[in-house]
Amino acid sequence: MSEHLYLPELAARPAPRYTSYPTALEFSPAVGAADQAAALRGLEAGTSASLYVHVPYCQEICWYCGCNTGATGRPERLAAYVAALAREMRTVGALYQGRISRVHFGGGSPNALSPAQLASVAETIRSCFLVDEDAEWAAELDPRLLSDDHAAALAEAGITRVSLGAQTFNLGIQARINRIQPFRQVAEGVSALRRHGIERINLDLMYGLPTQELGDIVETIAKARQLEPDRVAMFGYAHLPSMLPRQRMIDASTLPDAKARFWQSALAHDLLLEAGFAAVGFDHFARPQDSLAIAARTGRLRRNFQGFTDDQADVVIGLGASSISQFPGLLVQNEKHVGGWRMRALNDTLSGVRGCRRSADDRLRAEIIERILCHGAVDLEEVAMRRGASTAQLSGALPIIDGLAGAGVLERSEWRIRITSIGRPYARLAAAAFDRRLRAQARRTSKAV
Repeated sequence: MSEHLYLPELAARPAPRYTSYPTALEFSPAVGAADQAAALRGLEAGTSASLYVHVPYCQEICWYCGCNTGATGRPERLAAYVAALAREMRTVGALYQGRISRVHFGGGSPNALSPAQLASVAETIRSCFLVDEDAEWAAELDPRLLSDDHAAALAEAGITRVSLGAQTFNLGIQARINRIQPFRQVAEGVSALRRHGIERINLDLMYGLPTQELGDIVETIAKARQLEPDRVAMFGYAHLPSMLPRQRMIDASTLPDAKARFWQSALAHDLLLEAGFAAVGFDHFARPQDSLAIAARTGRLRRNFQGFTDDQADVVIGLGASSISQFPGLLVQNEKHVGGWRMRALNDTLSGVRGCRRSADDRLRAEIIERILCHGAVDLEEVAMRRGASTAQLSGALPIIDGLAGAGVLERSEWRIRITSIGRPYARLAAAAFDRRLRAQARRTSKAV
């Protein structure tokens, strides 16, 4: 068993997940489509970027979900969305002349689209962008919508990795989050994917769900192991009903408290390590031979809007309503509302409406945060010198860092910081010490554990 230490004051402290820095909480209308176009045009020849395609539709809305998505409703909505997506791809493709090294479909539920629509989107991507022959194509899928025809269409489109939103295999908890999907249904979906040659399977699971107990974690991971996934993500449920009205359907009195959440996370960590997975970051696990585990071992692990990744691209181009694009000096998000986004796309204009410019100081802090979360260690002096910055810019974080060191979460030797074996669950707090924008936004972030 691994060493775990529950520290009540730290476990309950909020901290962003840092899939970007600055985080989306800092976005404003001061950044828009003109900045987006300039960033696309300004990329150097030979740039390699990842493409993210957002599908903001689900057959049914899960009450825990924090994603930008809505109920599918009439089939015509999906047809209209795919048509607008094709127009947006042509507009973006005309501005970006570099290569695409990775394609990721997220949502929502990309398989809310029909098999024919998925095939059409993939074909349009290849016609509008220069996609590397060895590019990884991945998709997040809803197992409840995963038919054999979908599996065949995904394989034909070039999808080589999928992430299935399983969350929990306890039917009672599933009812409390409005996501009923018996284990048999998920297993049949996995079989269909493998039957059509899609072998790389990820499972997304959750802890901190209503009425969830340690026994439920044991049961869910035991069933997950039967599916033989390559990766497992174990996310902590973030209950933020003031920001996400759908979460008001969940009875907050049934949620595990901070201590229970901590031990659910710790138990899942130990069970997955016992099953042969390697821990990657603070909430991902991968088979030792998987590219994510290899990236973690070799110091190439990164973090972006899809979480921990082995993707080395510094540029992410977002397509679809609410997608976020990442450039070295800019973060920009497309219009969230599908109607407004579609109007822009059909008028052959970019749809960026909010974002944040990234200063040299932001990029310095972004690298430090990424190193802490991905590698559990950072040499502040080395990073600052390489970026032509001064460690004086970072000295304000040291009192917080020293406080965490006093709690045993990390060790500091002058400008070197290393997360300890018991500090892994609290890594986001160490990262947050370097977030100079955090204080005003802290109440809008999830708990650290």
